[in-house]
Amino acid sequence: MLWSYRHSGTRKSWFNINTRELSEVVVIGSTASLKDEEEFTDILEERRRTTDLGYALRTFNPQPYKGAPYSSTSDLKKAVLESQYLRYIIALETGSSVEKVRQEARGILEEMSHNLQLGFIRLMAYTVNKVFKRLFRSIYVNMEGLNMLQQAIQESPVILMPNHRSYVDFLIVSFILFTYDIPIPVIAAGIPLASMKVVGEILRRSGAFFIRRAIGSDKLYWAVLSEYVRTIVRTGCAPLEFYVEGFRSRTLKSVVPKLGMMDMVLEPYFKGEVFDITLVPISISYDRVVEESLLALELLGVPKPKESTTGLFKASRVLQEDYGCMHVNFGRPLSVRQLCEGKINRSEYNLIPRDLPQRPSTEIQDCVNWVAHLIVRTQEEGSLISPWSLMACLLLQAPITTLTEEGLQWHGLTEKTLWLRKLVLDFRGRLNWPAHTPDSDVMSSTVALHHSIVHHKAGRVCLVQDGDPASQDPLSPEEGVMRTAAAVLMLVSYRNQALHVFVRPGILATAIHITKSTQKDELFSFFCFLRDVFANEFIFIPGRASQDFDEACSLLQKCGAVHMSEQEVTVLETGLEVLSFLQKLLQPFLDSYQLIFRYLCENGAHVFTEKQFLPAVQNLATKLILSGDLHTFEVLSSDTQKNVLSALRRLEAVTKLRVNNNILSIADPYFFGKYIAIDVLLMTEIMNKRAL
Repeated sequence: MLWSYRHSGTRKSWFNINTRELSEVVVIGSTASLKDEEEFTDILEERRRTTDLGYALRTFNPQPYKGAPYSSTSDLKKAVLESQYLRYIIALETGSSVEKVRQEARGILEEMSHNLQLGFIRLMAYTVNKVFKRLFRSIYVNMEGLNMLQQAIQESPVILMPNHRSYVDFLIVSFILFTYDIPIPVIAAGIPLASMKVVGEILRRSGAFFIRRAIGSDKLYWAVLSEYVRTIVRTGCAPLEFYVEGFRSRTLKSVVPKLGMMDMVLEPYFKGEVFDITLVPISISYDRVVEESLLALELLGVPKPKESTTGLFKASRVLQEDYGCMHVNFGRPLSVRQLCEGKINRSEYNLIPRDLPQRPSTEIQDCVNWVAHLIVRTQEEGSLISPWSLMACLLLQAPITTLTEEGLQWHGLTEKTLWLRKLVLDFRGRLNWPAHTPDSDVMSSTVALHHSIVHHKAGRVCLVQDGDPASQDPLSPEEGVMRTAAAVLMLVSYRNQALHVFVRPGILATAIHITKSTQKDELFSFFCFLRDVFANEFIFIPGRASQDFDEACSLLQKCGAVHMSEQEVTVLETGLEVLSFLQKLLQPFLDSYQLIFRYLCENGAHVFTEKQFLPAVQNLATKLILSGDLHTFEVLSSDTQKNVLSALRRLEAVTKLRVNNNILSIADPYFFGKYIAIDVLLMTEIMNKRAL
């Protein structure tokens, strides 16, 4: 069988820099190891030896950006309101007087802006110190990265870019910087946090500035926000922290970056208003996430609890739980000037005054997209994989009836986990595996930590399925599926924390399994096809398809799974176990995409809204699970369903449009109308026809 696919991994693309060039700015695929105890320092160890009040009132003497003039909060707001850019936008607004529009802009800025004050930083330090000592056994920070950050902050405006898995992320970076006398950042936060009584104002005075979630086409709001962000970057008055993924990942795997804020923070460099900007990727890894059960329920359609002060106090019961350890890995600072050197032509910004709005060229947009993906990929490389993530990978490959009824044998699970630990190290992953503790104790303690998901009894491990103890009525079959799905999706979230290590070799293993080919060109073509289909599920740096394929080949060869020649990839007998594991790891994603393709074909659903689409797919999946025709619960996740829909829109198999304030999706009958059975061949045909 010959596979042909026109992929975007051409070596002619401007942003397709080679591995050696990339390594000059960031280390991708760094040397694997177990956690180096000397590299990370437990910052809670000293906090437990001192009083909370003494810590909060300690001398705080940060060294700010040397080029930054002193700027108060009122100075910052005045600079934004009086900027030529905002004046120009206000003058363009029609239908209202200039003064009325200016007042509206002032109101937006008051709602948005931070009011950073040292007294409230100390209050937060006191509170957060108490909370963290209750929640976590240890908080490990890599001191080398922190030292590089301290130096970088003095030399250029700094953008702090953590991954986002928990509400705790919002607090931890400022907590660490306060501890080590590094300037406190101003942090982009969602506007719902501002509405929390008392807490919202404390957050604002601790450095948070608040952004509306649905800005839409509000030009004035966009103008105020972009000028506010650019002014912070341009003056370097404080480090700026934001989540390039845009929102908290409910699946605990990386989310495709959002480019709005990224474009705002880079524009001062593109316009020549600053000599350079430093980006600092930060990888935050949790043994156990505080919101694990809530995240799973949200994925199944349970509404997210509204952020409120009352809700915060009600959630105080989490302080009675043990959440293990947290690792915060400050990545190597990246120079925007160096990243963009030779990639863009900044002279286009010289054609009109800097203060006037200008639509970025395609070249600039591609550059912003490339940098954003690079940051998220670097966050993945810097994260530490826990023993529980490895065990979750293996538990999910067992039949669901085994997990929910008789349980998986403990001895077999632990043996396989040790096998997987070696594979992760072969694949250059970073492991959080205690070096001086017996392996059996490490695995026993990690299962005990996750008692809300599994329990270990009589030599077997079973999935925990909590029902409502107050309910006397038996569960319906559909309710039983949802209860099991909630437990499975919690397990899935921890598996997802390790996926970035396996994705590339996993896609190649899947290509080998499906095509049955040994020809390198055919495998590369199908590898690129799967890479494009799953571009909403996993992080791939644009223009690096060839390098990703080479990396996958190299890793499979390194672990003895395949033999490489110039033209062929040959599977070795010793590699069957590895290839089987990798293929099963990605199978739930294939199953989910295939099911949704089937829904679009068999139901003739050519025009639909997202509100119609999500429950319809969930109902179909539930029926198939009950009948035994579907074995993956991940298709019940709303994130998976939305990712499939986004992929189909990106591949132009589905068109998105707005009619009467409703967003409709139109499935192209050219692709879906005549297909009844959906498999990987259909996805291939869609891609091939779109490439013609």
